[in-house]
Parts: sequence; C-alpha cells; structure tokens
Amino acid sequence: MGNRVKFPGISDELQKMLDADMDNVDARRCAREAFKHIQLSIDHILFKVPHAGLKMAESYEVNSRGLEIFSKSWLPETRPKAVVYFCHGYGDTCTFFGEGIARKLASFGYGVVAMDYPGFGLSEGLHGYIPSFDKLVDDVVEHYSKAKEKTEFRNLPSFLFGESMGGAIALKVHQKQPKSWNGAVLVAPMCKIADNVVPSWLLTQILIGVAKFLPTQKLVPTQDLGELAVRDAKKKEHTAYNVISYKHKPRLQTALELLNATKEIEGLLEKVSLPLLILHGKSDLVTDPFVSKALYERSISSDKKLFLYEDACHALLEGESDEMILRVFGDIISWLDEHTISS
Repeated sequence: MGNRVKFPGISDELQKMLDADMDNVDARRCAREAFKHIQLSIDHILFKVPHAGLKMAESYEVNSRGLEIFSKSWLPETRPKAVVYFCHGYGDTCTFFGEGIARKLASFGYGVVAMDYPGFGLSEGLHGYIPSFDKLVDDVVEHYSKAKEKTEFRNLPSFLFGESMGGAIALKVHQKQPKSWNGAVLVAPMCKIADNVVPSWLLTQILIGVAKFLPTQKLVPTQDLGELAVRDAKKKEHTAYNVISYKHKPRLQTALELLNATKEIEGLLEKVSLPLLILHGKSDLVTDPFVSKALYERSISSDKKLFLYEDACHALLEGESDEMILRVFGDIISWLDEHTISS
C-alpha cells in the first residue's frame, strides 16, 4: 500500500507531482488539477457516460470547524427528479470513481451532490486521518443540510447514497436526522469490517495504547484493501489512477475510530427507519455482507430491499465486470425511480 506508480506517457514534472507527499491538501489539489483529464479518460465504463449536457460545479467552503471542504454537484439538463447526496468510501474521493457514479445518476435525471471529508481528497486536513468519526459525520450533516436549503434543491426528494465507509456515514447521518431523508442507497456498507481485515484482539489492544501517543502514525497492519475490493483484473489497474486517494497503512486513530463506529452501528440496526436499498457482493472480503443482511432483517423500516450478488466483491460499481456494474446500477435506478414517484 502507498507504493508509487509510474504512469506511461506523462512528463517527469507531472510524475513528480503525483509522487509528492499527499499529507498536505495543497499537494493533493495540485496533483488532481494536473492529472484530472488523464484519470477521467481511462477505459472504464463509469467514464463512458455522455456528460456534455450535465451542469457541473465545484466549490470550496469553510465549515464551522474552520476546515475548507471541497464539494461538487452534477445536475441534469432538466429539473432533477430528486437529489442524491453521495458519501464516498475510505479509499476514495468524490472526484474519481465518484465522478463516474455521479455522471451516471445524473444521466438518469438525478441531481448529485458530493463532498470530500476532512483529510480526504481535496478537503483540508491530514490525509486519511479521522480523529473523530462522530465529528466527521457532523461535518457531513452540516454540509448537506446547507446544500438542501439551496433554492434549486429545496422542494426535491433527497436520498443518501453511501459506499463502504460512506454507508456507515449515511446510517449515522440518518441517526442524527431521522426524519430528514426520503431514503438511503447503501452499497457494501461498512456496518462491520470483515474479520480477515481486522487486527487480532491482542494487537488491537496494543494499538489502542499506542494511539494515545501516536494517533496519526501509519502503523496499522492490514491487507491491501484495493486488491481485496476490486475483482476485475483490468479495473485493479485503474485504481492507481485515483492519485489523491489514501493508499497507506491506516493511521492508528483512524483505524480505532472505524472499528468503534462499526461496533456502534451494529447496535443501532433496529433503529434504522428510513426506506432502504442495500446492495452487497456475497464474496466481499472488506465489509461483511452478513451484517448487511442483518441490517435488512432487523431495521424497523417497512420499506426495504436487499440485493446480494453472487461472485461479486466489495467495489460493486467500480471493480466488477461491466455487466455486473450495469446490473447494480439498474437496480439502483429502478429503486430511486420507484421512490421518487412516490415521494
């Protein structure tokens, strides 16, 4: 993890930008600006969606904690059916695969709003560092609550869309705002991290002690999550093009925050009450599909649907065959269409 990749056909100057230390947000912003046209032109199905007519806007806004947050919106040419608020995963940003997902949703008539969390992508903060999962969720609540008040969004249905860690964030947002959302789409949600990825009990206790003194250190031993998440061999190569995503060993405090968040969410499944679409690969080795099944069974929502895909892994919308990606998108669009008409 964190190994530098040499990209063919680019200048030495650009390669130097991509090899820079991404802990500082300025380096991430420079790398993304210089590389964005290359990364969004790779041969991946997400970037083949026609987008010439979409209205796209990027912005930076300082939040109540004094952190500059990057956000982007994608709107169809006509009035959106609804607005989807996107929560990206731990190893992602909202400007790579998230860009492709947003374009796809917008091509079906949905507005999309996305943000990079503090410390991720183009938002301010130490790269990949989550000192408090609850405060991160508060940042998402604050940002999306403001977005929902915009004139063009105010009277439209609003849906949460969370992938992996973003699924956990979406559930926590719902916990804090139980009556504010028309539904949630959860793709391989991080309700429980798969056992093969979690450090042993003894090692976890050691890490808890060390984290009190070295919270930002990249010391947590884990498998290459990108390798585990992506099934299709060609698409494994594509993940390298997400140059500003966090690819190193997890920071100590970040790992503990994620473990504690999943433990909390496992205890909150019965309180989930909004309309739910849950999609998970049965062969996921990063987040546990059995807990997605438990969420479906135990949530008090009377409107819920679960798709468990045979022979599919974690990155359902990015790392599977084109046929599987289109199948999952089809299930998502059908569900959103049903719930937009009835909203």
